[in-house]
Amino acid sequence: MRTVWKGSISFGLVTIPIKVVSATENHSVSFRQVHTSDEGRIRYRKVCEIDGEEVSGEQIGKAYETADGSLVQLTDADLNALPLPTARTVEILGFVPVSSIDPYQLDRSYYLTADAGAAKPYVLLREALRRADKGAIAKLAMRGRETLALVRALDDDVLGMHTLLWPDEIRSAGGLAPGEQVTVRDAEIDLAYTLMDTLGEVDMAELHDEYREAVEALVDAKLTGRAPELAEEGAPGGGKVVDLMAALEDSVRNARQGRGEGEAAAEGGEEATVTPIKKTGQKKAAPRKAQEKKAAARKTAAKKTASREEAEGGQGAAEKAPAKKAQAKKTQAGKAQAKKAGGRKRAS
Repeated sequence: MRTVWKGSISFGLVTIPIKVVSATENHSVSFRQVHTSDEGRIRYRKVCEIDGEEVSGEQIGKAYETADGSLVQLTDADLNALPLPTARTVEILGFVPVSSIDPYQLDRSYYLTADAGAAKPYVLLREALRRADKGAIAKLAMRGRETLALVRALDDDVLGMHTLLWPDEIRSAGGLAPGEQVTVRDAEIDLAYTLMDTLGEVDMAELHDEYREAVEALVDAKLTGRAPELAEEGAPGGGKVVDLMAALEDSVRNARQGRGEGEAAAEGGEEATVTPIKKTGQKKAAPRKAQEKKAAARKTAAKKTASREEAEGGQGAAEKAPAKKAQAKKTQAGKAQAKKAGGRKRAS
């Protein structure tokens, strides 16, 4: 990794020579501006606004613009001679719990590596931070400005550093919350909680940039002369939610289907259920239990009545069966006598 800054950590009277390397890299898609008719690259030339002549890099310097528009030229020698203790030093100011840092203050992330002969003080600071479970707040001059930084011990036995924005660089969120009074029912919160529980946690290592992959696939299709894949039409977004509960229930159902739980629920005919958030100091279960007891009593009485009817019905059927058999025997006997009588008449 390329070193982006070199200096030392000032930890009281202990000095730890270090090198700073970037902990992140940008994989975003970048495009070139071209002339649409012949694909010629578009170039920008740096031109002096006074004489209109093109200026090379060696002729370009720095200047500070004052409030009245005046320009004061400053050289690298002027800036390097500034009386700053943080010019080449990460000056530790104090220690705070890492969780106390507002994520909005985090800017860039770096790894700190020990320079030659600095292994022991480096490990000393790392283990002290790890045992205290805290991070060091520091200041350093970097990229043409003095900045705050958070130094902490990482799991890879390395010291990490995050540059921080100054507190006055973070804008206030005042006036951005919804202005109207909104009442959210407990049932809606319970269903939103169920949706959160269904979606579950996220493995950050499995996430990837789908936009970059789609652009690369499009470029490959154009290079090989294939037809690019077209995006599927999805549900229109940005509309007004008419029924919040219905939208939450559909979201829970879709989330379960996405996790492979939808088929089992569909076969069983189950709808999205709500996991209520437990509350303290409220007891409303007694009336519900009384209703359940009454319902159970009605079911028991209905079962007993059905059993009696089945028993009576079975007994009646048993009594009717012998009567039918006796009637059938009488009918057969009558037919036999009639046949005999007919035979005697023909004989005479």
